[in-house]
Amino acid sequence: METPVSGTTRASKAPPPRRRSVAARVLATYALVTVAFAVVAGWGLIAQGEASREAELFRDGYLPLSLAVRKLVGSQDTWNTQLNHITDAKNPKDKLVWFDAAVRLGRPRDFGEVQARISKAFVSSREPKAREIGAELSRQTTEIERYLGGDWDRMRQLFEALDRRDLARAERLRDELVTRGSQGLRLLSALELNVQRNVNAITDQAKARERLAGQLLAALTGFMVLVGVLMGLYARRVLKPLAAVTERAKAVARGDLTPRPVAASNDEIGELAATFENMLEAIARANEEVLAAERLATIGKMAAHVTHEIRNPLSSIALNVELLEEDLRDDDREGKALLRAIKAEVERLTSLSEQYLSVARRQQLRLEDEDIGELVGEACEFMRRDLERHSVRTHVEIAKGLPLLRVDEAQIKQALFNVMRNAREAMPNGGNIWVRVKAADGGGVDITIDDDGSGIDRAARERLFEPFFTTKGQGTGLGLAITRQIVEAHGGNIACEARSPRGTRLWIHLPEREAAQSGEEDAAE
Repeated sequence: METPVSGTTRASKAPPPRRRSVAARVLATYALVTVAFAVVAGWGLIAQGEASREAELFRDGYLPLSLAVRKLVGSQDTWNTQLNHITDAKNPKDKLVWFDAAVRLGRPRDFGEVQARISKAFVSSREPKAREIGAELSRQTTEIERYLGGDWDRMRQLFEALDRRDLARAERLRDELVTRGSQGLRLLSALELNVQRNVNAITDQAKARERLAGQLLAALTGFMVLVGVLMGLYARRVLKPLAAVTERAKAVARGDLTPRPVAASNDEIGELAATFENMLEAIARANEEVLAAERLATIGKMAAHVTHEIRNPLSSIALNVELLEEDLRDDDREGKALLRAIKAEVERLTSLSEQYLSVARRQQLRLEDEDIGELVGEACEFMRRDLERHSVRTHVEIAKGLPLLRVDEAQIKQALFNVMRNAREAMPNGGNIWVRVKAADGGGVDITIDDDGSGIDRAARERLFEPFFTTKGQGTGLGLAITRQIVEAHGGNIACEARSPRGTRLWIHLPEREAAQSGEEDAAE
């Protein structure tokens, strides 16, 4: 058996997916932009700090170190020049004062300055490679200073030889000092070259880091701009349905209450749009109910008038017809045929007035626990002969283990009679009716009545349960309206749909006891 497709089916549903908050998503996007900005700004500050530190180190370390080594090289060159002419000096004692100041005061001061600059530029660096270079330069400077430290003894011996006019010894000591001075100059030049090479290498590394910092800063800035643009577009897409809701509200203000499909969106805006459309659907349904209530009120007035003006005369006519029928002779067939025709019309009008009264006046439910399967079986058995006279076969399928429902037996049977008569009238040349009863997935009982008639188009199905609406040439259009009234009084639902390959399906859902009790209270009110 196929399960009817209807929005009122009480099937068990999976828990709704967790709602994604628009506010949380927008906040997350701006948080991402903020983080990107913070990274860019932080890296910029770090790069700026590194550049500032490198500039300070170059100013206070590398450049003064190069100048100090250059000064040592210049002093040694001057030392060598003075030595070349020491034996030709007219007053050697004056030269002694200069050499004494140069060796005992100038050299220690200059070498100390070089050591201090090496320590500041390399040894105190945070980079292991720079500290290693500083240690090597310091060792090289110490060896040169130790090598040149023996010049003073030879210099003193040179001036003693000059005082004694021992020119041969003086020239030999001079040549020895000149040779040592040239060797010291070469060592100092090598130190200067080594310092310059290492300073250039560290400067090149600093420039490379600066270039890398600039590239990373540009990349991070581009990334931040890209993230900002993407997040802006994403926020615009997320908030776009809000504009649609606003336009929809303006359309409603102009009087357009037609429900429209809502684009799926698992957030507050999607929930707002769905709730708005549900509200419109509820308003439209309420308007229909108001219209139906107005119709029923009109029917009530009409029924009261019918009761007062028509039923009493109809009763009198029926009584007089019976009296005339008794007075006619048995052989007056024509007269009896006319009386039977009058009597049939009187019964039809009486039935019509009863239908109007049934719609206008809701009967109070008399609820009792009933076996709905047995109740449906009795109703189908009662209708079987009438259906067979019209060449309609009935097929009944009742599931086992159905729950007891608290219903009004008489009214539920009346609703089933109305549905089966309606199906029979849809098959003037005969056909089949299938009645199926089963437990609903969400509780209660589902009853389906299928026929293999010509079917009903969609527009007619949407109005099928309206009072006075009928697709037949004759009929009041009240049978299915009364059926709907009975089903809803029990807290249930009724729906109509096309049946494949042909025919129509009517589906009735009756809830279990709790829902039925609320229906009972509504009916009592």
